Amino acid sequence: MAHDAHQNAHDRSTHAHDGAHGHDHAHNHGHDHGHAHDQGHDHGHRHAHGHHHHHAPADMGRAFAIGVVLNTIFVVAEVAAGVWTGSLSLLADAGHNLSDVLALLLAWGAAALARRAPTGRRTYGMRKATVLASLANAVLLLVAVGAIGAEAVHRLASPAPVDTGLVMLTAGLGVLINGATAMLFMRGSHDDMNVRGAFLHMAGDAAVSLAVVVGAFVMSRTGIGWIDPALGLVIGGAIVLGAWSLLRDSVDLAMDAAPKGIDVDEVRGWLAGLPGVEDVHDLHVWALSTTETAMTAHLLRPLNGDCDSFLAMACEGLERRFHICHATLQVETDKAHGCRLAPAEVV
Repeated sequence: MAHDAHQNAHDRSTHAHDGAHGHDHAHNHGHDHGHAHDQGHDHGHRHAHGHHHHHAPADMGRAFAIGVVLNTIFVVAEVAAGVWTGSLSLLADAGHNLSDVLALLLAWGAAALARRAPTGRRTYGMRKATVLASLANAVLLLVAVGAIGAEAVHRLASPAPVDTGLVMLTAGLGVLINGATAMLFMRGSHDDMNVRGAFLHMAGDAAVSLAVVVGAFVMSRTGIGWIDPALGLVIGGAIVLGAWSLLRDSVDLAMDAAPKGIDVDEVRGWLAGLPGVEDVHDLHVWALSTTETAMTAHLLRPLNGDCDSFLAMACEGLERRFHICHATLQVETDKAHGCRLAPAEVV
């Protein structure tokens, strides 16, 4: 099978290659122009490469920049307030916020790398950086929650008096900053797991800051010192649920599993139902990035006289129905000479 990693500057182009060995290569890029080239091979295989790069990572550069600046300023303010008031919860939250600044920088860098053009060695570019960043962010979330949990347990055992008024004011500022930053990423969090990681970090920070506000307020009215750390444990548990989901999905994509939401059996059935297709094998579906999906498959189609229109139709259908932006199809007309591998190779 063949992979095509180049990007075409035209609006719509279809390439078809035929030649001496009976290999016809058709490339459907979803553009407006068409051109054909001939070359030859013996085995009657036809390869189609469909590239519809319509799901590139959203440009969240402005959101990342605002988030990094605001949260860096807040970390400095929170550390100063924590030292002044003697509030361990504020200092712990400042450490959590610092980890989130690092997470934002990581996600921002990965999004920028994903936009770099393919090179000679990295033929898919650096799109996979978004998957690695989402994986790293999930791990950072769990580490941060672990730190918060440890601090909460310590404070449950030995509550310390704090200046609740200043704590509420500082933590309330954190709710506003983290909440506003999370809203900046909400738009892209549904389609891009890398952005989703950043959103979860900011939303988690807002929730933790809110717990600090509530805890400090209740403490100021009742004098009960264990309320604040107890709330911290509850919020930490909620963050773990979101982080675990992000970690599981990130590991799946890093291991080249089919992206969540794509049923491989449904893709196989759809390909098998195309006109003239007698068999589908060597089907692989994996993530190029947190927003783009690739696929390769071998199709047995003995009567393939309309190869160009068939390949164009198949690639367009995969993009439209399954959002597979980079499809590579190898059409075999002779079962005896097909490059068939074991069915266990299906991803």
